[in-house]
Amino acid sequence: MPTSKSAAKHVKTDNQRRLAHKAKRSELKTLEKRLNSSITKKESELAGKVLTSAFSKLDKAVKSGTIHPNKAGRKKSRLQKRFNAAQKNQA
Repeated sequence: MPTSKSAAKHVKTDNQRRLAHKAKRSELKTLEKRLNSSITKKESELAGKVLTSAFSKLDKAVKSGTIHPNKAGRKKSRLQKRFNAAQKNQA
């Protein structure tokens, strides 16, 4: 329990921030799942659009402090690697 008025305000803003970060992380997971499903269905055009969107969302998540920059870089690298492998297999 907060002991001062300002601590109580911090609890309130911390909860709001936690929920916002949770929503952003959930959206990132959804984009990753959508990319994986479009790759398995061999929908390369849709996969390209989802990949671009995922990169943008990852960068925005880093900018807002939701995830660590190294984690975003690692995810982007792995997503791009998966996309490239799928493109190579289709050709």
